[in-house]
Amino acid sequence: MIEKFVIDNWPLIAVAVVSGLMLVWPLFAGARGGARVSTLQATQLINQKDAVIIDIREQVEYSRGHISNAKSFPAKLLDERRTEIEKFKGLPVIVSCDTGQRAGAAADKLRALGVGEVYVLTGGLNAWRDAGLPVSK
Repeated sequence: MIEKFVIDNWPLIAVAVVSGLMLVWPLFAGARGGARVSTLQATQLINQKDAVIIDIREQVEYSRGHISNAKSFPAKLLDERRTEIEKFKGLPVIVSCDTGQRAGAAADKLRALGVGEVYVLTGGLNAWRDAGLPVSK
């Protein structure tokens, strides 16, 4: 009886399994990079604790538009700019990219370089723009 049900309904079962995996995926994807902050939480950190925003996108992407006052530190240059990064060790650091997907690896790297309080901006620059927050070119 169960075998017949599975054979007759395997496409529906496959869709259910894939849908379930898609729902759970953000939990696994969010594990990289550590703590995440929303745009509201990020603005609170900036206003109350002088948090620094580090934009890890390439310089070309940064020049098209970035969060106001964000510092440009392309991800591939973090090791080379270690001495500049040391200035931020006592401050909260918010890592940003376009969508928040690339920022996790950079946040892990910043922690490895000694920055203690590092956050990833959930949704990145796109979420920042969607919230109507200031963007500079």
